[in-house]
Amino acid sequence: MSIEVGSKLQGKVTGITNFGAFVELPDGKTGLVHISEVADNYVKDINEHLSQGDEVEVKVINVGDDGKIGLSIKKAKENYGRRTAPKKPRKPVESFEQKMNNFLKDSEDRLASLKKQTETKRGGRGAKRG
Repeated sequence: MSIEVGSKLQGKVTGITNFGAFVELPDGKTGLVHISEVADNYVKDINEHLSQGDEVEVKVINVGDDGKIGLSIKKAKENYGRRTAPKKPRKPVESFEQKMNNFLKDSEDRLASLKKQTETKRGGRGAKRG
């Protein structure tokens, strides 16, 4: 069986490094799953996702001229690439005037708060120096 870009294969994890995992493919060849191709989210420690000896489904994403095989676990999943619902609801769009009014109100509140703090630190107006 020849290895072609885009094909999905079953493989066995034979080694784990800090940059990815080596997977032995059915025909005895070995490919690399880069750490960025392990899961849809950020992977800090690959050992939290894979262990040596795990059986995984991988997708061939490239085959180099030197024979190196690039693999992906996340792209081998059936639902990869499908958009899901937005994670957080969008805020309603404010007009420029609303934004400006909110900014001015926040600015005035902050100035008042700063004035209060400086007056209490210095003792306020007319404090005796001594």
